[in-house]
Amino acid sequence: MKVGLMANSHDRLPAIDAFVAALASRGISLVLHAGDFVAPWSLGPFRERGMALLGVFGHNDGDPSGLTAFAQQGVGMELYESPHVFEVAGRKLLLVHDLHDLPERAWDEYDIIVHGTIHTSEVRAQGKVTVICPGEACGWLTGTPTCAILDLESREVEFIRLEGPEWAR
Repeated sequence: MKVGLMANSHDRLPAIDAFVAALASRGISLVLHAGDFVAPWSLGPFRERGMALLGVFGHNDGDPSGLTAFAQQGVGMELYESPHVFEVAGRKLLLVHDLHDLPERAWDEYDIIVHGTIHTSEVRAQGKVTVICPGEACGWLTGTPTCAILDLESREVEFIRLEGPEWAR
């Protein structure tokens, strides 16, 4: 099973919509989001395209109750405090916005950790754990919006970038 990974949307609706469309076109039906949606309407592209979403709140999600209410209007959209543990396709995943919120000794409990606060794309192995940051869906800091696709069976990660002058900072 493959899932989409996103973080740091920061209200950039055109990028969010482009990523949800790109993920759907590749057969992805579930996105794990590592926080910083910011405003409730940032969830609109997920709801409009019927994309399931499991997410956690980040540092810049100032209206968790509004985000939660908006998510509840969609099908298959659930938001949680960070960190949150999910089991998907037999893998134990930890979804956390900021890795500093997680004691390092607890990392061995998970197969995959998805985080977001660094805003740069990364995949690394730490012991038996695959640690992934999909980057920033908004592209505000790096100049290139990114998300990722994770193959839960193989743990292979493919990054998707929105490139061109319309996405530059």
